[in-house]
Formats: sequence, structure tokens, C-alpha cells
Amino acid sequence: MRSSAMRELGRVLRMVAPREVGISLVGESGTGKEVLARQLHDLSLRRSGPFIPINCAAVPEPLFESELFGHERGAFTGAVEKTRGKLQAADGGTLFLDEIGEMPISVQAKLLRFLENRKFMRVGGTEKISVDARIVCATLRPLEEEVKAGRFRADVYYRIQGVTLDVPPLRERQADFPPLVRLFLKQLAAKHGTPPARMTRAAMDALRRHDWPGNVRELRSVIELVTLLRAGKQVRVRDLPRPIREVAPVSEAPSASVTGGDHVLEISLDATLDESIRKILDAALALERGNRSRAAERLGISLRTIQRHLARWAHPARLAGHVG
Repeated sequence: MRSSAMRELGRVLRMVAPREVGISLVGESGTGKEVLARQLHDLSLRRSGPFIPINCAAVPEPLFESELFGHERGAFTGAVEKTRGKLQAADGGTLFLDEIGEMPISVQAKLLRFLENRKFMRVGGTEKISVDARIVCATLRPLEEEVKAGRFRADVYYRIQGVTLDVPPLRERQADFPPLVRLFLKQLAAKHGTPPARMTRAAMDALRRHDWPGNVRELRSVIELVTLLRAGKQVRVRDLPRPIREVAPVSEAPSASVTGGDHVLEISLDATLDESIRKILDAALALERGNRSRAAERLGISLRTIQRHLARWAHPARLAGHVG
């Protein structure tokens, strides 16, 4: 990733991954916390072991204890056979507790006992089972806030407290849009067996302006949609979902125009070609804060072309009458 926040997050992640320290990932839904948890596992000394995720918010409370610890045959109605839980499945590897703040208080107490001695009993069981698994947690809100609100046990929080990694939302990671879009275009084209779609600059600008409440997960869904609808073709603003189009400029700029933010450059048909070229170059340089290389990339021309025009305008007598 290109953004400074994600580069720093990656640096810290690589430092803590090989060490047996508690890790909590804090960030909005859809920011990629499970992806980061998998990276932690892959960089750890447990990489050869299993990575077992549980979405604590998705498991019904009556089934949570069985889901985590397993159960014995006959432990409850419908328990027709002995079943091991996710904790035992993670032996030798990593157990990822996503949205741990949603874990029922009753299960938190039993998790605490496991954290203290690395042993637990299945639901309906009498035999203690030893498991060596690293616990990585993720939450929408910092757990200390959940403790203060009485929604999370303080003793469990202090047992799992270690390094907290804040995962920034996508709207704060503008520099990550191009690599993420390229990655998803490639991955999803391969998934569906279609030629990759190609984003126009205007469409990419529209993606940047969207607020992305669903973060990376929402972006992936949008790219999957255009992959199916525009396979092998250019993706224009009008091909994007309505919530994204609504924050885009009124009309999509043609290839000869310059756009940036809400800026739309208008060229008069009464102007000479030289005047039009100069207006376009001035607008592109203004949008890119004087950076000639980025202005050339925005216009789809070479840096040499921009330099040639600027030199001619600085010395008009040198190439009088030449537009090129």
C-alpha cells in the first residue's frame, strides 16, 4: 500500500508478528482486519499451523460456547456426536476472534480460564483439553471503551491486552486507491474468467470522492460489479453504482479535457488551437500543483511534450506560428 498510515501499520505488524504478544486490531467494518490477521499469522512462527477465524457478531449466543469450545455427544438437544470447537481446531496456529466485543459475557468467563492455563472443557464434557493457540482479536471500538460501558469483562481485557493496531478507514487512504483497484480488477477478472475492465481517469476520480462507509469490502464489491458489466472495456462514471455517480461531476470529461475534484475545464470553440492547448496545460499544472510529470500523466501525453510547449511560450519568437 502507498499511504503512510498503511506503510506504518505494515512496519509494526512485521515487528510484532514473530513475537508471542497479544494483538488487537481496531477499525471500522470492512477495513481489512481479517486480511491483516492472516498476514500476522503468515509472518509468525506459527505460520505452518492453522488460521481459524470466528466472527463473534455472527454466532447466536446459545451456540457460541459450542462454536468456540466444541461439545460432547448428548450435551444438548441436537448434539448427536462429539464435535471439536474452533479453539481446538486452531491448536498450533492462530485463533482470530473478529468483533470480540460481541462475545457473550458468559463465554468471556470461560475464555478467561483458557487464557490463564491454556485448558478448557467441551460443553457437556469433564475432560480438560490442552491447546496451544495464539489469540488475535479485532473490534470496531477500542475494548477499553467496551469495558467502561460494562459490555466487556475487564479481567479478559487485561489478559488479552497487548499491542493495539489501528486500521484506518479507506476514505483516509487516498493513495491506496490505485493499487487496490488494480488488484481487485485483476483478482476478480480471474475469478469470473473475464478480461479485466479498465478504469477511466474520471471513474477513478469518482471512486476517490465517494465516502466508502463499507471501506475495502465495499470497494471490492463495486469492482466486482464493473468486472461483470464491463469485462475487457473501459469503466466510465456512468457505469458505477448510483451512490458513487451522485458525488461525481455532472458530466464525464472526454479525453481532451481536464478534471479534478469538482473542476471542469471549458474550452471555447472560438479560441485558437494554441490558446486551447495552453488553457488545458495551465489547468493540468494547476491541478497537479506545478508537477509537470503528473500533469503529463493526467493528460495522457509525454513530459517532453509539456516541456516543449512551455519553452515555446516562454520564447514565442523561437517557434513563431508553430503549434505542434
